Amino acid sequence: MAEAKGSIGAIIGGVPSLKKLQGASNDDWVDRLNHVWTVFLLALFAIVVSTGQFVGDPIHCWCPAEFTGAYVDYAKSYCWIKNTYYIPMDTPIPIEHANRESEEITYYQWVPLILLFMAFMFKFPNILWRLFNGGSGINLDKIVDMAEKTQLGSPEDRDKTIDHISKYMDRWLETHREYHWNRLVRAKQFMAKVCCFFCNKRAGTYLTAFYLFVKVVYSANVIAQFFILNAFLSQDYNLYGFEVLEMLGSGNGEWKESTRFPRVTLCDFKIRQLQNIQTWTVQCVLPINLFNEKIFIVIWFWLVFVATLTCINMVSWLYRVLFRRNRAGYIKKYLKINNELQSGFDKKLCQKFADEYLRDDGVFVIRVIAKNSTDLVATDLVDKMWKLYKSKRMKRNDDEPPAFDPSTLPVSDKEKEALNQK
Repeated sequence: MAEAKGSIGAIIGGVPSLKKLQGASNDDWVDRLNHVWTVFLLALFAIVVSTGQFVGDPIHCWCPAEFTGAYVDYAKSYCWIKNTYYIPMDTPIPIEHANRESEEITYYQWVPLILLFMAFMFKFPNILWRLFNGGSGINLDKIVDMAEKTQLGSPEDRDKTIDHISKYMDRWLETHREYHWNRLVRAKQFMAKVCCFFCNKRAGTYLTAFYLFVKVVYSANVIAQFFILNAFLSQDYNLYGFEVLEMLGSGNGEWKESTRFPRVTLCDFKIRQLQNIQTWTVQCVLPINLFNEKIFIVIWFWLVFVATLTCINMVSWLYRVLFRRNRAGYIKKYLKINNELQSGFDKKLCQKFADEYLRDDGVFVIRVIAKNSTDLVATDLVDKMWKLYKSKRMKRNDDEPPAFDPSTLPVSDKEKEALNQK
């Protein structure tokens, strides 16, 4: 018992902390539900099952009386490795071996590996996001981390940090623009406007389009898990939760043994003795299926929960991006808090501020900052970027040449006489 506890402690001690598993907070809470909490849950289940397999005794077989200790150990090891098959107690054992093989249970040895594979699949979209979001030209991890830390600093440090973030974002937005126009550039700009999934850094759609792609990967992954488990368990796992609910709703208060995770199975093996080959059929107990049954019930309900939230979250992000009026409306919300929209001109300028200056990627960065810090930080950041935009616009207008005035042109003598006669 002490050895088992020591082994469990050593295994859990090797699991990284949730903070390290989470990494940078540059996404929303539904993403973290997938790549942090689901990964942690699956890894925990893999540890529990592995402990039951390698520390405990995962299978017990009832062998004939003439079996010696070596025979019993051989039978247990063989039946664990080779697979067992399930025939209900009230059903005769089929004579044909092909019929027995069709009822084989092939999953119980590989449960820890499939759980770890599922955990990797849930982490994979986040790995994609963290590897390639830097292609936008902005260090999103650092920006969000700086914005998050402003909540703990003094008002002076907070104001200084937000000022640094606003100037950094301003340089990023101004740097990644199209300054040379040709047919290829115009075609890319048109594709970026028509299709939000077209990644174009200079059109301001790289981050937004890539994040939407990652959202689709999250949704596809959680739905695909049901099909993966169907193939792994060789049964209709997607109906398992409904069967459990039906059993619990029957009202008899008795937890019936599931045929999906049988605890008493049969095993056939052969022993060669000189020139004779003897076939034996023994009855085995799989205590590990007590854990597997409960674990896969929890996984079914958890997958349904995560799939529902992930799909709703993906649709909400698509709605925010596909309808461009949402972009200006989102920015107006923060400018109204600081009473910056006092005239109709300011409202029209706000539209240009969102569509032409911030564009999709700039608004996306502000959304991510708001989701990982507070709306107060996002309000101050939008306010500083709004003032930067207005000051640059006023400076640009001052630097423009004066309007064309015909009276400043030289006039010939004949033209003067004609004007005098008129």
